Amino acid sequence: MFIPYTAPVLARHRACRGGARFVLASFFAALCGGAAALENPLTLQEAQLRAVERSRLLAAKDHAVHASREQAVAAARLPDPVLKLGVDNLPVEGPDRFSTTRDFMTQRRIGLMQDLTRADKRRLRAERFEREADKTSAEKTAAAAAIERDTAMAWLDRYYFEAMAGLVAEQEQQASLEVAAAEAAYRGGRGAQADVFAAGVEALALADRSRELGRRVANAKLALARWIGEAAQLPLAGKPVLDAVPLEPGTLETQLGHHPEIAVLRKQEDIAATEAALARADKKADWSVEVAFQQRGHAYSNMLSVGVSVPLQWNQGNRQDREVSARLAQLEQAQAESEDALRAHVAEVGAMLNEWRDNRERQARLEQDLLPLARSRTTSAVAHYRGGKMSLADVLAARRGELDARLQVLQLEADTARLWAQLRFLVPASGQRDANQGMDRRQQ
Repeated sequence: MFIPYTAPVLARHRACRGGARFVLASFFAALCGGAAALENPLTLQEAQLRAVERSRLLAAKDHAVHASREQAVAAARLPDPVLKLGVDNLPVEGPDRFSTTRDFMTQRRIGLMQDLTRADKRRLRAERFEREADKTSAEKTAAAAAIERDTAMAWLDRYYFEAMAGLVAEQEQQASLEVAAAEAAYRGGRGAQADVFAAGVEALALADRSRELGRRVANAKLALARWIGEAAQLPLAGKPVLDAVPLEPGTLETQLGHHPEIAVLRKQEDIAATEAALARADKKADWSVEVAFQQRGHAYSNMLSVGVSVPLQWNQGNRQDREVSARLAQLEQAQAESEDALRAHVAEVGAMLNEWRDNRERQARLEQDLLPLARSRTTSAVAHYRGGKMSLADVLAARRGELDARLQVLQLEADTARLWAQLRFLVPASGQRDANQGMDRRQQ
């Protein structure tokens, strides 16, 4: 009997080692995480707030807005005057060479030149930078929405992977007990050796699945740490309410018209329109005024010169008109891209909304129909096994089926939660609060 008993003993040792590793890991995690456990659990909203506060991208957008507004102030001013210094008609030959006073034509000159940029051009140039600042501000809103959305998905991924890992850990502990029970029954002559092998194989399969889920939990923490840093190691609070999104299929085009990415394209339209207006204004030439004082030798009178420079736009058809045409084409391009992006968003969000609703219905059906059947099958198999009408393999198969069903529902719930996050945070939570407050004020 020693030889056939070797495999069950090895299976038992492996299962026991797996259970021991789980207990030790939980113990050390409790010791190391004691300080973290003293803090409040990390809610989804708190994680999003931390991510937004920690983001350097949003700070970069603020700096870009400030830079554009500073440039707008500068663009509204006249160009700096130009100081001109020179010597005219300096002799280079003869007895008066290089003398600035003996030849009556030699003049030491000092002057100022000022470009007189038209006021409408300066206003449009300043407006161009203001529109750039508005676009960057819209990009910041889009970036904040993306940060909140990605943080929510990372938080939910960790939540559901930990839930799956906990479920498998429970089954792993149960499998260890079944291995021990099968071996005791075999030694007492009440069970078959096949039951010992089956229990050992099941325990090893659960241990492998537990390691896989442990890796996924670790990766989910790393993904969350990308947004909130060390706070990703805090224990998670309960999941938020995931049964509502602020979207309706019939009004998607209107609702998504205010989507941050669409708003960025709208601001690009404003920039293109301003550039087209500036190109039209450039068809009117700017003048330059110059005043110069010329000093000659003591025997000669000093002189004053005044001049005006006017660009001759003699070929507007191939220069200024072409520039206006190009800017108008760019405006049409921006409008077409904005309209196409809105259509794409409506189609994409509509598909996600349909999938989210279908997933919720599937989840409700599985929880109502599949899980009770799986639990009943396990209960029945255990009762028949105790009555000697079923083998342990049948019980293990029933337990495996119940575990697979529960994991299937959890995975579907996780997929649905990811869709919820994508739909819920199409715009930043702060932007939604501001919009709701504005609507309340209008109703009042």
